[in-house]
Amino acid sequence: MSEQGVNFLFDGPGGGSGFNSGRTLVLAHGAGAPMDSPFLTTFAGALGAHGVRVARFEFPYMAGRRVDGKKRGPDRPPVLLDAWARVIDVLGPADRLVIGGKSMGGRIASMAAATASDSGVPVAGVVCLGYPFHPPGKPEKLRTEHLKALQTPMLVVQGSRDPFGTCDQVAEYDLSSHIHFLWLEDGDHDLKPRKKSGRTQDQNWQQAIAGIAEFVAELG
Repeated sequence: MSEQGVNFLFDGPGGGSGFNSGRTLVLAHGAGAPMDSPFLTTFAGALGAHGVRVARFEFPYMAGRRVDGKKRGPDRPPVLLDAWARVIDVLGPADRLVIGGKSMGGRIASMAAATASDSGVPVAGVVCLGYPFHPPGKPEKLRTEHLKALQTPMLVVQGSRDPFGTCDQVAEYDLSSHIHFLWLEDGDHDLKPRKKSGRTQDQNWQQAIAGIAEFVAELG
């Protein structure tokens, strides 16, 4: 469905209508996969079944790929932030939206939330599925500066062995007290555990889905 030039996929109560009443979770994709990737499709559908209204959208570079089939790298941060600002404007009011996404999508959502808060029109919350705290193998290159003073409630759903930020690494970071974590045992960046852990991907994903639904509900 297209809303003011932005293509969305909707799941959960209300479908694509009535977005000015009730809470909506808006999810952006990661750097390399579209909004209808198996990961986001599973999470959006399951959250919808939990009674959470979910909207998905694509950043300009990914929307362009869908049109002409040409692979592109992610847009620069100002373009990604502008896309989030437009989505918030389309689906708002801002205080009824929880914004987030997979990896890069969640990171840019947290930056958009910080900007919205500074502008006096904060969103209700942020949900990040696998936050990229640093590039794999480069723990010194942190992407956390804006998270130190974040005032918006934020849930980070993270695999304990995520190469973008493990449980032990993140414990050392200077982060806002408004940021909460749901650690998934032995999960990687896609929240998937190894067989030897005794956990399954489905167990981790269902734990993540339940945790997100609870977080959104507690925001009121």
